[in-house]
Parts: sequence; C-alpha cells; structure tokens
Amino acid sequence: MMYLIPGLGADERVFRNLLPLLRGPVQVLPWLTPLQDESLPHYVARIAELVDSTQPCLVVGVSFGGVVALELCRLRPLAQAVLISSIPDASCLPPLLRAIRASRVYKLVPPQLLKLFPRAGQWYFGVRNGEEYQLFKEILNDMEPRYTRWAIDRLLHWDSTDTGRCLQILGTKDRVFPPGPAPVDYLIQGGGHFMILSHAHEISHILNRLAEAQATGTNAEAPLPIIL
Repeated sequence: MMYLIPGLGADERVFRNLLPLLRGPVQVLPWLTPLQDESLPHYVARIAELVDSTQPCLVVGVSFGGVVALELCRLRPLAQAVLISSIPDASCLPPLLRAIRASRVYKLVPPQLLKLFPRAGQWYFGVRNGEEYQLFKEILNDMEPRYTRWAIDRLLHWDSTDTGRCLQILGTKDRVFPPGPAPVDYLIQGGGHFMILSHAHEISHILNRLAEAQATGTNAEAPLPIIL
C-alpha cells in the first residue's frame, strides 16, 4: 500500500501525472482543518487514523507533506517515509526559511498575498509554463489562509528529534529545499520543487521500485543513480 500526502496548500491535483504511473493500491491522504492551536503531532494523529497500522506501507510526502509523513511514521512503525521535495529533519531548513523564522515576518504577511504575485511563486517553486502554471495558479487561488498560516508555523518550528529513517527524493534545481552537503538517496537532475508534476515518470520509477522491494522483502533502500 502507498499513501500520498500533497504539499502545503495543495491537494490530490498535484499527483495527477503520477497516479496513472503507480502500480498497486494507492490512497491520497487529504488535509484536515487544524483545530485551534493544534500541535503537529496531534494533527498527524488524526491523519494517521486513515492509515492501516497492521500492514507495511509507504507514506510518500511532498514538501510539508514530507514532514507530516515522518511524523506519521512515529505512529505507524510498519510505515516507511519517502520524502519528495522535502527535508529529513529541521536542521535542513535552508537559510531563507531560517531568516523568515527568525524575523517572524510570516506572522505579519498574509499567506494569500502570494496569489497576487503568481509569477514570483512560479520562479521560486520551479513551475513550468503551460499546464503546470495553470494548475499552480488554481492551487494558489484555493489556498485556505487559516490552514496555510498554521502549516507554515508548524514547519518553521518543527521538532524533528528522533523522527527515524526516511528516503529522500530531491531535485537538483529545488529552490525551496535545495540539495545541501548531506547525501540524498535519489537526486533527480533538473527537478524543481514542483517536480511531482514535471518529473512524474522518474519519480514513479523510484516509487514503484520501492513498493516492489517492500512487498518482496528485499532491500528497499538501495539508491538508484542520479536520473538525467
């Protein structure tokens, strides 16, 4: 079984190029409306109710969804976290996000402001023109301010202590979570932060291999070479 968690402010639409390429049972986990001042662990515990605790599975999280995937695996020991365009622990936050956290500017600027500057977001997230850009604008327009503000705060103040092992799929041109000195399990050449759409074929190849390895009990952590 494979569970998919979209990124911050996104939904199952970001998987539309990926889903037809995946083999085996797949379920997209929807975002829930956060409760008042809800902690990340409490929020994830509510999502975890949708995940079978008795069977091995892959929990695949995109961007902030990767953080949620790691937290979910604390509650589901048989689950394996796979991060796409995400970070394995809080120490990997890039300098820009660290500066935003320190300045607390994210508390002053409404998240929906990005809707007024979609081209800036397009550059930052590595969104291609055409179909990808249209979907990106749709997702921006559908962003729910309360959830988005909550998720940004939880990402910037994430306590990743003892989250456990994960597999990371990262793009070489990701501006949000750029590759650093730490090794990456699967590095996709030319992939940006929105590569869940633009590089769905490469990502599906990795996920199908991991799912097959988990199902057969073989080594699911043997990395592939860089994909060109």
